[in-house]
Amino acid sequence: MDIVDLSMTVGPHFRWAPEISVKGDKQAGDQFRVTRLSTTCHGFSHVDAQAHFIEAGPTIEATPLNRVVGPARIFDISAVAPDEEIGAETLEAADPGGAPGEILLLATQWDRKRDHQTREFWTEAPWLNRAAADYLLSLAPSAVAVDFPQDYPIRLLLDGIRVPDEEHVTHDVLLRAGVTLIEYVVNTAALKGPRTFLCAAPLKICNADGAPARIFAIEGLA
Repeated sequence: MDIVDLSMTVGPHFRWAPEISVKGDKQAGDQFRVTRLSTTCHGFSHVDAQAHFIEAGPTIEATPLNRVVGPARIFDISAVAPDEEIGAETLEAADPGGAPGEILLLATQWDRKRDHQTREFWTEAPWLNRAAADYLLSLAPSAVAVDFPQDYPIRLLLDGIRVPDEEHVTHDVLLRAGVTLIEYVVNTAALKGPRTFLCAAPLKICNADGAPARIFAIEGLA
């Protein structure tokens, strides 16, 4: 049994700029060393609740763990090119097959091609079109996990550009239908595929619209 870490490290980042401070020094005689973190719930590897996009939608503490922990099937779409529009036909060809209710992990291995700490990771990424989102919904998953900024407008947010909700296709199609989104997974190249057991439990934060998660796969269980 192998455990594969699929999480971004929370640290300095141009996009989210988390504030991390440390109080206490054991060498100086303090009893404890205590770190304080202030950051967005939608940075780094995280889970979206419906409240992130849907008015009056459930918040993150209402997300059942069995939606984000369980058998997952891996769509190996690592051959997609930078800035490529990913359609339903690409996903259908990469689908290894499985049962409704599974987690679907879309693996472009994008972090091998661009560093997530650079602007290019966000502005040059492949992205899903609406037909692709509709196809994923037709498979009735519990959650969809992605290792790239999956909606084209995500790149526009870097420049403060807002577009209509429906252009955020995975949010508008999947999240609106109750399919949980697990975003900004990394290290998918380490997965042997085509199946794994995925754990993406978000922090249980009261009234939050998403939460950071330590995402990992347990190889050999699924």
